Amino acid sequence: MLPGLLLGLFVVCPPVLAAKKSPLAKDAAVEQAIDHFISQKLGQAGISPVAQASDATLVRRITLDLAGRIPTTHSARSYVQDKAKQKRTKLIDRLMASPEFARHQADEFDTMLMFGSGGSLRGYLQAAFDKNRPWDKVFRDIVLVQDPFAKKNGAGEFIKKRVKDLDKLANAASIVFFGVNISCAKCHDHPLVDDWKQDHFYGMKSFFSRTFDNGGQIAERSVGQVNFKTTSGKSRKAKLMFLTGQVFKEPPPLDKKARNKEKAMLASFKKKKKQPPLPKFSRRASLVKAALSDTDRYFFARSLVNHILARFLGRGLVMPVDQLHSENEPSHPELLKWLAVDFVKHKYDVRRLVRGILLSQTYARSSQWDSAAARPDEKLFAVAQLRPMSPRQYAFSLKLGTTNPDRFEPTKNAKEMVTRLKGVLSASRGLVGLFEQPRYGGFQISVDEALVMTNGKKIRTDLLNEGNDRLLGKLRKLKTADEKITAAVWALMARPPESSELKLLKQYLDSRKGRQAAAMRQLVWALLSSSECRFNY
Repeated sequence: MLPGLLLGLFVVCPPVLAAKKSPLAKDAAVEQAIDHFISQKLGQAGISPVAQASDATLVRRITLDLAGRIPTTHSARSYVQDKAKQKRTKLIDRLMASPEFARHQADEFDTMLMFGSGGSLRGYLQAAFDKNRPWDKVFRDIVLVQDPFAKKNGAGEFIKKRVKDLDKLANAASIVFFGVNISCAKCHDHPLVDDWKQDHFYGMKSFFSRTFDNGGQIAERSVGQVNFKTTSGKSRKAKLMFLTGQVFKEPPPLDKKARNKEKAMLASFKKKKKQPPLPKFSRRASLVKAALSDTDRYFFARSLVNHILARFLGRGLVMPVDQLHSENEPSHPELLKWLAVDFVKHKYDVRRLVRGILLSQTYARSSQWDSAAARPDEKLFAVAQLRPMSPRQYAFSLKLGTTNPDRFEPTKNAKEMVTRLKGVLSASRGLVGLFEQPRYGGFQISVDEALVMTNGKKIRTDLLNEGNDRLLGKLRKLKTADEKITAAVWALMARPPESSELKLLKQYLDSRKGRQAAAMRQLVWALLSSSECRFNY
C-alpha cells in the first residue's frame, strides 16, 4: 500500500447532565438542526469533533454523493483553488441542479427499494427525481401502482417482483417505507420487542392479501381474508392493521352477483393486458391512508429521514435502519423527531433534506481521527465515516478517472460536457457487475472483486488502455516524472499527491527507466486498486 493513501422512533430524551441547552430557532434550516443536536450531544459527552475535511476531500465527497462519481481533475482543482466563502454551497446547488443528481438518486433509491428482488424501479425513479416528486407521492405511486410519468407502469415493479410471496412483500414494504423488519413476528410475537406481535405481521400482510398478478398487470380483488395460527395453535382472523395499531373497518363482502361482475372485469383487463382499476374499497389504498394520516405520518417520515442520514453520514440515528422500535433508542431522539416533523412540514421534499444534510458541519468533518484519545463512538458523529461506494459509483469513478482528463476541460457548451460524462457513464456499465454492493452496518470486499482488481481482463482492457483518449495516453505525453505522477493522482484521487507519495513514486519510476510504459501502467493500477479509490471518505 502506498504511503498517504487511505486504508482501506420518538422516545423521551434523557435528562441533560452537562452542557446547558441552547434553543433552536423555530425557522431553523435542516443543517442548523443537525449541527445543533449533534453538538449538544458531543458537549454532554465532553468530546470535541474533528475539523472540517480538506477542500479536496469535500469536493470529492460531495460529487460522489450528488453525481455518483468522482469530480473531474478540472473541477477538483478549481474547487481547491477557489477562495470564495460560499463555494461549498455553490457546488452543492450546481450539482443538485444537474441531470446527474436525479440519475444518481434514482440509482440509490432503486437499491433501497428493490434490493434482492431482481427488479428495478430506475425508470420511474429517474422521472420522479427529475420532477422533484415528494416522497409521499412516490410512496403512493408505488403502493397503488400508479405511474404519472410513463405509459408502462414502472412504479408497479416494487409489487410485481414480490407479489408471488406476500410474506416477503409485506416485510419489504415495512422495511423500506417504515424502517421496521417484522419478519420475526410471522411465527410468534417478537421475543425481545413488545412493539411487534403476530397481529402486526399479518395486519401488514392483509394490506396486500387481495393483490395479485393479473396477466402481467397488478390487480386487487374486493374479497379475500388472511388467517393465521398463534403460537398456542389457535386460528385467528387477521385484522387490517397498520404497524402503529391503527385498524380499518371494511365494508360488508360483495354478494355473488357483484363478485362475478368483478371477476369478469378483471378477466377483460387481463385479456387487454391493461392495468385494472382499484376496487371501491382497496386494502392497499388503506395502507397509504394509514401511513399518511395525521397521527401516523411521522412514523412514515422518520424512516426515510433515517435512511438518508445513513447514506450521507455513514450511519443513521437508528441502526440498523430497519430496526426502528422502542427497544432501539435513536442516538439523537430529538433530532430524529425534528427532522421527521420538518420533512412532513415541507411536504416530503427529498431535495431539501439532502441539501440540508450536505450543508451541515457534521457532514463536512474529516474522517481522520488524529488524537491520541480513543476514536469516539460512531453514533456521536464526531468524525466522518468511511463509506464504501456502490458498484455504479465505483465503476463510473474508475472509468472517469482513467479517461484522459483533457476531455473534461471547461467548454462554452454545457450540454457537450453532460454528453461527455454520459458517454463515460455508459462505458462504465460493463464494470458494475464486478463489484460488491455495500449494505449499512459493515462491508467486506468479496474474493471475486479482489481477483478482478488484481488480474481481471476488464481492468486491463477498459481501465489501463494506452489510447490517446485514456489517462495513460495523456501521461505518456508528459515530460517529467513529477508531471506524470501529479496528473495521475489528481485524475484518480481528485487531490494533489503528498510529498511522501511523490518521492516514493518517483523512485519507482526511476528504478524502471527502461520500462517506462509498463511502469506507468503499474503506477496507475496501484492508485485505482487502492482502498482510497474504493471509499467515499
